[in-house]
Amino acid sequence: MANSDEAKRQAGERAAELVADDMVVGLGTGSTVYFFLLKLGERCRQGLKIVGVPTSLATEALAREQGIPLADAWTAVDLVIDGADEIDPHLDLIKGMGGALVREKIVAQAASRVVVVGDEGKLVGALGSRSPLPVEVIPFGWEATARRVLQLGMAPVIRRRASEPYRTDNGNYLLECHTGPIDHAATLAAALDGIAGVVGHGLFLDLATTAIIGSETGTRLLHRPGGLRRSA
Repeated sequence: MANSDEAKRQAGERAAELVADDMVVGLGTGSTVYFFLLKLGERCRQGLKIVGVPTSLATEALAREQGIPLADAWTAVDLVIDGADEIDPHLDLIKGMGGALVREKIVAQAASRVVVVGDEGKLVGALGSRSPLPVEVIPFGWEATARRVLQLGMAPVIRRRASEPYRTDNGNYLLECHTGPIDHAATLAAALDGIAGVVGHGLFLDLATTAIIGSETGTRLLHRPGGLRRSA
């Protein structure tokens, strides 16, 4: 197993230890969450009684394969375990390069606790330092929407699969927006929220409470400065 995979396995399996009986658990998406789902499935087969809320079709398929019961309906989530593309010192995140950002954010905003998992390579001093910012847009008029995004100082590029635009699980397009380090993430998030055609973006601010960072030799926990989220 590659070193990065071992770090992700360490983080994912540590996160699975946080799940307890009778929880509604948000099941994130991504390469580190894959190891969380394998361990959670093992615990469910051993008698753990929970229901999961998957954040993507890929996660739903893996959860069913692993025998993790899924909720038929839900309004609130006890705990979310999810990955991230970038994690800053305040535990603000860029997420969604896997294309599941809107569903991930719906579940995160419904949760009492959000735990993000990853390896050391996900840690950054400022969001936007390494990863593009994904922005999900409806297909209608997407070029006009991308132009509005460009006017915010970003460089949006539509993701393609072969010659066709990539489609999210919601049937929308995904803009990969190159920002460089973001000085005022909340201001940028508000501006994106105000553009018609933008379904969602990958700035996950003031949501994560804990990060589990894996390495080849173990894990370490990071907590949001000041404790709990400032808002739900």
